[in-house]
Amino acid sequence: MKEKIINRIVSPDTDLLEALKIMDKTDKKLLFVFDENTFLNILSAGDIQRAILNNFPFDTKIINVLRKETLVASDKDNFEDIKKLMRSKNLECMPVVNAIGELVEVYFWEEIFRKDELREEVKFNLPVVIMAGGKGTRMRPITNVIPKPLIPLGNKTILEIIMDSFNNVGCKSFYLSVNYKADVIKYYMDQIENSDYDINYFKETQPLGTAGSLYLIKDKIKTTFFVSNCDILIDQDYSEILKYHQENKNELTIVSALKHYPIPYGTIETKNNGVLDALKEKPELTYQINTGMYILEPHLLSQIPENKFFHITHLIDDIMLRGGRVGVFPVSEGSWKDIGTWDEYLKNQALVK
Repeated sequence: MKEKIINRIVSPDTDLLEALKIMDKTDKKLLFVFDENTFLNILSAGDIQRAILNNFPFDTKIINVLRKETLVASDKDNFEDIKKLMRSKNLECMPVVNAIGELVEVYFWEEIFRKDELREEVKFNLPVVIMAGGKGTRMRPITNVIPKPLIPLGNKTILEIIMDSFNNVGCKSFYLSVNYKADVIKYYMDQIENSDYDINYFKETQPLGTAGSLYLIKDKIKTTFFVSNCDILIDQDYSEILKYHQENKNELTIVSALKHYPIPYGTIETKNNGVLDALKEKPELTYQINTGMYILEPHLLSQIPENKFFHITHLIDDIMLRGGRVGVFPVSEGSWKDIGTWDEYLKNQALVK
């Protein structure tokens, strides 16, 4: 049975970062924790995210963040009863253990249910603002002809993929901030036969930065809303980001990605008078990177200056200066795809193919 999940088995001494890297490598958000041959628990991406949000260091061993209880089936249970339990609890997988706690089987939703019987997702219908007005200078020469949001990735444009990802969780109302080649974007989107999309355009008369154009819709959006750059894709349950935003009463939530930078040399740390304190062989630095996706409360729109160049980082600074709450929700490096450069675009185009 372990052969079925061999690439997803980790030891309890694995640290949080290494677990995330394994999730990215296998493109799976669930791992199975074994102490040698003994099955301990399941580790999810959500478990790691909660640990990071609670300020656990990145090198924390996963044994310290495992959930206390996990629903498992017994090898004595009837298969149909297991299916019924998975459906009622909306479970991605069900471990099956015997009387001495050995893992004897794992059932995955996609294996035992029809392809058209998808797991139930939390749905919400909030406005989504997509910043689509840039010139896409990093993607020239193609953006001399095609605006960046309409660059194809597989069989669809980047803009459509972003909108589809929000539409999948129930979002229908989209606001597109446009400027460069705005008529081309509008013409293309008008040809799409999708009644689920309610698209509203607002146009900058001049480049206004990553948030300056939002003042144009301050009287149109009255609820919590998402903002996304037009060249990023986030592989994450958006309802989890929204839940974090709402439960913590954030005014603004930044979606971050954990970016790893290996240093190919041994590093040295010293104390007074150059005395060696520590020597680390080829360490790796990890930072939380701003992905370009946010959740905002509507009152923030009134804080955008009219017709002035204004980045979203300026808005974040203003919120923090007055003591407002800005949250950060982390995703793994592999869950964030930046399509705004040729290197990243070509890499992701290959993955799509």
